[in-house]
Amino acid sequence: MIEKLRVDCEKLLSRQQLACDHCYFSIPLHGKDIAVYSTTDLLQQPLLLTGHHGEVSAMTFGQRNAPVLLCSASDDYIIVWDIELCKKRTEEGRVAAGTVIGTLLGEVVHLSFCFSDERVAACSKETTYILNSTRQEVICTLVSHHGPVTSAEFCPWNKNLLVTTSEDRTFKVWDLQTEALFYQSFVLSASPLLTAFFSEENKHLIVGSNDGQVWCFSFNEDHKCHLVTRMDLQKMEKRHKVSQEAVNHHQTDVAEHSEKVETSKPVLRIASCRRFTDINADQPKADSWFCIGSSDGLYVVDLATSELQAALYFKDHPDLSLCMAGSWSVSSEYSNKMVFVVSSLFTPCVVLLELCLSDLLRVSACAEGFSVFPSSPPLFQSPLNDELRRKEPNPPKQKGNMKDKPLVFHSKVKSSGYTHAPRKMMFTPKINVPKVSSKQSNKNTGLHLQDYPVDSAAPTVPCTEQSIANKQVSCLQFSGDGKQILCGLGDSSVLLYRSGLTGNPSVYAGHDRPVSCVSWSLSRQWWLSASDDLSLRVWAHCRSEPAITMGRKMFPKPIRGAQFYYLDKFLLLASGPSLQLYLYHVDTSKDDIKRYKQQSVIKRTSCFTTTSATDITAMSSVNDFLSYMVLVGGFDRSMQVFDMNRGAVVWEVPDAHSRAIHCIVQNKGSAFSTQPSESYNLFLTSAVTDGVKIWDLRTPRCVRRYDNHVNRCHPCSSAISPCGRFIASGSEDNCAYVYDIRSSTYLHKLQKHSDTVLSVAFNPATPELLTGTLDGKLRLFRPSSRSPLES
Repeated sequence: MIEKLRVDCEKLLSRQQLACDHCYFSIPLHGKDIAVYSTTDLLQQPLLLTGHHGEVSAMTFGQRNAPVLLCSASDDYIIVWDIELCKKRTEEGRVAAGTVIGTLLGEVVHLSFCFSDERVAACSKETTYILNSTRQEVICTLVSHHGPVTSAEFCPWNKNLLVTTSEDRTFKVWDLQTEALFYQSFVLSASPLLTAFFSEENKHLIVGSNDGQVWCFSFNEDHKCHLVTRMDLQKMEKRHKVSQEAVNHHQTDVAEHSEKVETSKPVLRIASCRRFTDINADQPKADSWFCIGSSDGLYVVDLATSELQAALYFKDHPDLSLCMAGSWSVSSEYSNKMVFVVSSLFTPCVVLLELCLSDLLRVSACAEGFSVFPSSPPLFQSPLNDELRRKEPNPPKQKGNMKDKPLVFHSKVKSSGYTHAPRKMMFTPKINVPKVSSKQSNKNTGLHLQDYPVDSAAPTVPCTEQSIANKQVSCLQFSGDGKQILCGLGDSSVLLYRSGLTGNPSVYAGHDRPVSCVSWSLSRQWWLSASDDLSLRVWAHCRSEPAITMGRKMFPKPIRGAQFYYLDKFLLLASGPSLQLYLYHVDTSKDDIKRYKQQSVIKRTSCFTTTSATDITAMSSVNDFLSYMVLVGGFDRSMQVFDMNRGAVVWEVPDAHSRAIHCIVQNKGSAFSTQPSESYNLFLTSAVTDGVKIWDLRTPRCVRRYDNHVNRCHPCSSAISPCGRFIASGSEDNCAYVYDIRSSTYLHKLQKHSDTVLSVAFNPATPELLTGTLDGKLRLFRPSSRSPLES
């Protein structure tokens, strides 16, 4: 921030509304007069406006660039001034004059123009007056608040809507045509609400309070405000400092100079700062950013992620004339710059500040980015180059010319054929063989003729339901072809369903405690299950006994994530603070006599430990294509990215969530859908009480956040659709939520579940969503156009 001008005043203007535009700014002079300064020519003498008989208490500029209108208010008059006309009259030696639009309305604390500059909203005590900006006329009077009104803002996309905030800690949405109350909020905070702001791009309403709380509401066509997210300025500041320490690698220096006394951070002003120029195509876009003017500086917040992007403190700029702000006035953006007029909290002065948005974008840029796709072949020392080397058994010892051979003890003995009738015909040709159509052949081979419909609607209509006798559904996963479903239960068993939940499932037992995760191999020949009993089992398809059993002696702590990795070449699992990589060989040969002996082979090749030696709570990696990146979440709320090619942590976020991450899901797509290559770098994380966050490996940073669902104690999972357009999440309010990845609020709320929805999974082949509840109910959802229950 650069200080362009300082103006000394006769008295404090700490809690007074000042006016700022991209060409002018105005402040009270001698109490009842107004001085209008130019922001482009600072040496120009200010324009003096006289006409009020009482002290000026509020002022604002119009929304349009021509003509430039200024509205000022005192106890006696509310006057609208045409600045260019006033300048012309002054140059001619005459006195500048304005139009009186209101008289004797009391002490006005806030003024605002509508976006066409035809109306003016004036807030006086508990009343809001809507005035005509061209003549003295009160269009309507709005009275409903139980405390003084602090601000009033017109809706930019609907000129007949107005939002007012009050010291009674509520906001109200008004219809100016009928003077009716559309919506009234509940009591949001223990402190008064100070300001409101409309985000036109997302059609959101943002409200700020005196204690640093910020609420974002979706503003739908029915004018019903749904809470999207809630932000705490102090908590966001702490997370931002921790992330900056991790990036700059100077934790100790920052800790020594950190403030011990916490100051309150009132939300004095909210404004948009979205119009960044593209400095570099690789840098993040800031379409959802807005700035908050507080007492100690300016805060830039990303609405999509509810995270602080930059904090500009007055104390970090010793050349500024103020250390604490009393009020803010923000101009609209022009030429990649923003202009602020800030009044000092303790000294009678006003400062004009200028901020270059391109510099702000450079400050907020993160460190080195990564990609889920490998850019180079594996290194020679890479753990991914390890191969399984089994020692061949020693040849049997010979006794003379005789070899020891078993006589009878074969696993299978072929019949001699003496009991069968002799063959009379050596060859019989096949005639009249029915022709098999291409559709039938594809059906028999398990191939799908249709790709995943990219433009399909989200699955929202229930079509099938199964009950599993009050057994907790802890995990779900579809096979790669979408024809089978693995269902891990809380009673230590695994169920294998056919797609559509048709028929009786196959039951696989062997664990002693609840199943924590299940995973299919890419070839669909094997699948694995891990349990809280410190064991992992690899099952061959259509076999009732596991081909590989890894027991308790191999793992010190429960397995929090296990899957096939690197195109089924490895088994990857997380136990305690370690990430372990195994080579394996599954032997499916049958030996009825030695069936107790495990013929399959498994060998640990590598073991990696998290940087802080914290226990891993969640893990994810891509098996559908070659990828070096493995994502893990730690018990200390951190998130780390392992590069398995180098065998090291390449990226770490110390406080990714306010609680430990219990779910990490990558956008893996499917064999039936096609997405842009950049989309595969997106992944999401879930934590109790902290919602769902979407991250981008290329930045790397959080790009969006969802917290409409309820998740207070249970580890509700999340999933990304194969088309990459939707996100599903479980919830504790007996619902499943479907989000649009391009929006910050939920798209559908799938209700009428019998209990908490713990697990969700998308079908990779067709637009279907499967949900599992705490009491053992499975429900399958399809789009309304395909559902048999549509009628």
